[in-house]
Amino acid sequence: MGLVNGGQALAAGPCSPSPAHEAFDVQGLKSELMVTALSCGAQDKYNSFVTKFRPKLAAEEHVLNSYFNSTYGRNSQRQHDDYITQLANVQSERGLKSGTAFCQQRMSMFDEVQVLESTADLSSYAQAKDILQPASYLTCTAPNRPATSTRSRTPARRTVRS
Repeated sequence: MGLVNGGQALAAGPCSPSPAHEAFDVQGLKSELMVTALSCGAQDKYNSFVTKFRPKLAAEEHVLNSYFNSTYGRNSQRQHDDYITQLANVQSERGLKSGTAFCQQRMSMFDEVQVLESTADLSSYAQAKDILQPASYLTCTAPNRPATSTRSRTPARRTVRS
């Protein structure tokens, strides 16, 4: 998987898998589906996705909250809000650049997620998709579930690129 920081690809450092990787992947997928729904008139399909995976989406939001709290302290809510805004913005920009092809390219994602049977399937799907993320973020320092912290000696920057 390609890693991006300021437009440059980076190699992943020696970093043990963190639950935040999954949370960022799932949040990126959720945002991609939301942008697609709004751009392509598929709000019902998006609502169906959210309803089907509500517990998983809430659990991953909790992991993101823990990550931002441990990484940014009292600035965590602002950083988290900035991430969500930037995520939607970069995904919307890609949609604008794709023009009419955007809906043709992205609508099939709703059919793909609808046939997923479990939350593990959703995580695997989100990880496998090429979901655009706005900026690099540290994931080796992200906390373990539910709120305990694990720290790696060598953090790696990771961002999925389109």
